[in-house]
Amino acid sequence: MDSSPDFPESALDAALAPGGVRSVFQPIVELDTGRVVAYEALARGPVGPLERPDLLFAAARSAGRLAELDEICRAAAFRGAVDQGLLAPLTVFVNVEPEVLDSAPLDDLLAIAEGAPRDLRVVLEITERALAARPAELLRTVERVRALGWAVAVDDVGADSMSLAFLPLLSPDVVKLDLRLVQERPGPAVAEIMNAVNAHAERTGAVVLAEGIETEEHLATARALGATLGQGWLFGRPGPGAAPGLPTAELTLPGGIAAAQLDASPFACLPASVPLRRSKKSLLIELSKQLEREAMRLGETCVVAATFQEARHFTPSTIQRYRDLVERTGFVCALGEDLPVEPLPGVRGADLDPADPVRGEWDVVILSPHFSAALLARDLGDDGPDLERSFEYALTYDRETVVRAAHALLTRVAPRTAVPVPVAARPAHAGTTGTVAPAPIGVDGDALLRSALAATTSGVTIVDMRLPDQPLIYVNEAFEQLAGIPRELVLGRNCRFLQSPDADPATVARMRAAIDRGEECRVRVLNLRGADRQPWWNEIHLAPVLDADGEVAQYIGVQHDVTAQVEAERALIQERDRNRACLTRIEELAYTDPLTGLPNRRRLEEQVENAIWDARSGADTIALLFVDLDGFKAVNDGLGHATGDELLQAVARTLRGRLRRGDLLARLGGDEFLVALSGLAPDTAATEARRVADELEAAVGAPVELAGREVRVGASVGIGVYPRDGEEFAALLHSADVDMYTRKTAARGVVAGRR
Repeated sequence: MDSSPDFPESALDAALAPGGVRSVFQPIVELDTGRVVAYEALARGPVGPLERPDLLFAAARSAGRLAELDEICRAAAFRGAVDQGLLAPLTVFVNVEPEVLDSAPLDDLLAIAEGAPRDLRVVLEITERALAARPAELLRTVERVRALGWAVAVDDVGADSMSLAFLPLLSPDVVKLDLRLVQERPGPAVAEIMNAVNAHAERTGAVVLAEGIETEEHLATARALGATLGQGWLFGRPGPGAAPGLPTAELTLPGGIAAAQLDASPFACLPASVPLRRSKKSLLIELSKQLEREAMRLGETCVVAATFQEARHFTPSTIQRYRDLVERTGFVCALGEDLPVEPLPGVRGADLDPADPVRGEWDVVILSPHFSAALLARDLGDDGPDLERSFEYALTYDRETVVRAAHALLTRVAPRTAVPVPVAARPAHAGTTGTVAPAPIGVDGDALLRSALAATTSGVTIVDMRLPDQPLIYVNEAFEQLAGIPRELVLGRNCRFLQSPDADPATVARMRAAIDRGEECRVRVLNLRGADRQPWWNEIHLAPVLDADGEVAQYIGVQHDVTAQVEAERALIQERDRNRACLTRIEELAYTDPLTGLPNRRRLEEQVENAIWDARSGADTIALLFVDLDGFKAVNDGLGHATGDELLQAVARTLRGRLRRGDLLARLGGDEFLVALSGLAPDTAATEARRVADELEAAVGAPVELAGREVRVGASVGIGVYPRDGEEFAALLHSADVDMYTRKTAARGVVAGRR
């Protein structure tokens, strides 16, 4: 049910009429200099009930006119930017509503771009929600946008782990951090986000922009998070045009990384220098499963993309594995001929045309911020059994190749029906916060600089790199409190005396190496506080200050006590480890019969499916035995359920003792057991299976001492042999079940005849 407020239709008509929607512009600034480099266009409705953007978009969404409003907003943004002179060297950030990408023709979305003035520099803001809904269309849109000379920004990064998973695919020029990262207390989630964002920025040169900077503390946090650009009320609220009194500069962006051709297949993405191997399908199955396990370990920041050639290869055991992938990773897609748009809940799909080159491939691609791998294989067209077919393949960890392969697959994913996004979850046009930095301070403005440093709540130190042993020449009051030592005992000394002997040597070496190179660095190091040398964790950002000759004259250190955070993270890690142990135990219980300790049917089915795959590609075969006890009900009713349970446990031990180490045994339920015999020769499999079945019947029929008395039951064992009686677990189980009942009926007839 739509919870959007109701407004007269006339109010929405007035808002969508020419001139009804206007744009205001919020400055985006360089945090180090305070210069304005860009403005974000934010929509406002006409004066009245729909002036607020959240209400305006809610009304349009409710009326089914969101695409119309979105196009009007972009037109107003471009028109307003030109009218207000927000042209080069300035840049304008323009939003695209993700819900619109689900339904609106993309040509219409870009039509106005082609007619925009050439000196209007544009960054298109998108969110990961759009990619999740229509990845193929959005990736094509990004390519076309870049062809127009525009840049791309990913908005709200950190609001959802999925945004981290898609960073490598979109390769944004600007990463906009969700305002909660700046405004809320940092925790493990922030560390995960910043690891991914910093890795992307380091790899591609992307610029990090922090939103929601409203206080000096927010500004310090934004810098600590690695942002070089910012916006927020600290620098000015949205206005009709350029913010008065702020210097301007040009925004330098890296430009997007070229993606794979949209019609390329993943296998075609392999560089010519990559050696190709040849294998039957059985090895590729195991390699695929290993990549899937790796994806599970990576978690919600991982994208998984796979091809299955035909829908029949998306087997029951595969479905179970992909259910687990959906639960634990950020995005999963599976492509193949006759595969539906959603092969199972949460898995995106596509029906591949038989002429599509991907139709002849076996591809499994996993991509995350810190790890990438792909199995890329091409069917060589062999005849014969499916698992006997040969492929040439490569297993690659080259990130560029993996990104291109993932791009090639996601451009084929079928669009999903749009799911409305709640207004509260959509900050794109609301514009309640913005960003900018304070006015620049020159290297020679010592008095002003020191006054500002004295007022900050962060610990600040200045080291003179030109003096012997690089002593501290300035510390502010906040640092004195952090160190627990008055400044007169600190100044003139090298700050290494604050380090704990237990400090991580690698961290210290990394910090010293950065200083030797005259570079910025951010580290977390163990320090000692006060005369009693109490340990505390110092998160320090070191930045060089250059003299007129470009040489490093000083280093400024900004420090924060993060001891509580480190302890909380460690506690969280311990809790996570305990939870993982619990999950492992839960998974174990889900696959285990609690009475006998044997695997249950679900686990045996997976094991048999794997054994069938091996049998298809090898020289051996398998047999499934259905064991049903005769006379168990009489024991259970006559001696009680406790004795019945003891009998079942005894039977389980008897069966296990009569089987080889590699054979499989499970309890199906009640008084029924299953046995899987592997490694059988095809020409003697049925004979060998019957021999084992007879031995099991004889063993189970031996008397057992229970509850102080001798108990005797029998067993009927039916067999199903692969491939004679079936090529899947269900078929083998049915065949063994029918054979078991045939033998049980025959045995009853013999007994009746003897009577």
